[in-house]
Amino acid sequence: MKVVFSKTLLKKENVEKHKEKIVKAYAKGIFTIIKGKDLPRDSQLVKIYTTTISGVGRLVFLIQTKTDDGFFLFFRSKNDEIGQNISIKNPKFRSQLRKYLQILKEDIKKKNYEVYKISGYR
Repeated sequence: MKVVFSKTLLKKENVEKHKEKIVKAYAKGIFTIIKGKDLPRDSQLVKIYTTTISGVGRLVFLIQTKTDDGFFLFFRSKNDEIGQNISIKNPKFRSQLRKYLQILKEDIKKKNYEVYKISGYR
């Protein structure tokens, strides 16, 4: 199992310094599956709740279901307009998801990403 970070999305979400914590949260395997639209084949979206000293947040990953590899998309505070309602019913989330999936796809094509391997998970 791996966690893949698009370098563009790391910068946009301002989490470059927190990659290790994000990988640890993903490796725990405690997710909530959420609906998505126009997702790649054999994939699903998941939300992970996080709590830090700075507050409550949500991580969103695209998971490749055959390998359990996770592709980081979002980190949002619970108080953010997207973080309050991470759901396809939220137009702001839906719009941002569409943009971020395109960025992820482009970064993968350009090999503009980082990969973290996780061993001994779940």
